[in-house]
Amino acid sequence: MTAGEEPSGPVLDLAGTGFDEGAHLLLRRSLSQVAAGSRVSVAGMGPALLAPLTAWCRREGHTVTLAAPHEAPVRAHVHRGHSAVARWEGAERAGGPDAREVAGQPPLHWGLAARGALVEAGGPEVPFAVADRDVAWTDLAPRLYRQAAAAQWDPLTAVPWDTVFALPDEVEAAVVQVMTYLVENEQAALIVPARLLVQVHPHFREVLQLLAVQAADEARHIEVFTRRALLKGGSMGTSTVGGRASLTTLLSEPDFSIASFLLSVLGEGSFLNLLAFLERHGPDPVTRRISRLVRQDEARHVAFGLGHLEHRAGVDPRLRGRLRAAVERRHDALAGSAGLNQDVFDALVLLAAGSWDPAAVARGWRAVQRLQADMDEARRHRLSRLGFPDDEATALSALHTRNFM
Repeated sequence: MTAGEEPSGPVLDLAGTGFDEGAHLLLRRSLSQVAAGSRVSVAGMGPALLAPLTAWCRREGHTVTLAAPHEAPVRAHVHRGHSAVARWEGAERAGGPDAREVAGQPPLHWGLAARGALVEAGGPEVPFAVADRDVAWTDLAPRLYRQAAAAQWDPLTAVPWDTVFALPDEVEAAVVQVMTYLVENEQAALIVPARLLVQVHPHFREVLQLLAVQAADEARHIEVFTRRALLKGGSMGTSTVGGRASLTTLLSEPDFSIASFLLSVLGEGSFLNLLAFLERHGPDPVTRRISRLVRQDEARHVAFGLGHLEHRAGVDPRLRGRLRAAVERRHDALAGSAGLNQDVFDALVLLAAGSWDPAAVARGWRAVQRLQADMDEARRHRLSRLGFPDDEATALSALHTRNFM
């Protein structure tokens, strides 16, 4: 392109470039450099230039007049329309790209606009249920997402699947039962963030990214737990009505903060202790390695849930009452269930015992009791961080489901 200044305005020489080859970009650039009502003269050798030029100008709000023969090589004059300028009147910036520039209540008509983009006025409203910074946000989100992205691991290479080991049949069966239980719980832990994800306004993109990675984490956990369960050619273990009923109550909670609380702070928080237990008492290197890798992911999920709820509790004094009611409601709904699958409890005892020696079994039983006490202590600590008094934290922790999640 060559452009020269004429008394009547600039001349844009498209040479042989047609409108189907990007010439509209050149013309748009030239028009952006003149005031509304001013003109850009267009020269070019393309035989089919005028028809697409006229159509494009009509669509963009500009007017075209054909050049006189003596004006050759100029073919047409394009007058920049006022409507092209007016189109961006009322446009607004969607906050700023930096996390420190997140809007408090991004309008629904921002929709899928990138944060920091210039958003044209109007457009459809997308009904995101969570469109309030105080409901969705935690200042930890950007840092946690960076950690999550950097900490992804490949199930194929991160776990020593080819390690040679042999376990007594009953110990292997115990591992399979625990893995089956973990798969069941991780499937619930996959569905919950996936459901929350679609509620959040994309303006809070770090929260969306964290929830997406959390769902990907859970999918990976399901894969490795299943693979370990089937590693020695056996069948999956048992699944009880009580266990599934407990997890189903997580799926039915529609509120973003309460769902995060029940899953991440109470459920996955308790699983941190369970995974540490399995890393310590796992009878083979594959089980121990899986437990360690998964625990690292779950610790991040818990940190996100806590960070979000600490932020929310700081701006909403009624939140703790709603969280308390959710725990009580879930406890009442599960009052008639059997709680933890007895097969899972017995499997944990055997894994901690390491043998059928009576003294070892007693030691394994005490280890599982200690596990449950550790879970309770950690839950009380997290509840205290959310502002619950010690006596209330103790009472609420005791109401948490016996199924751990």
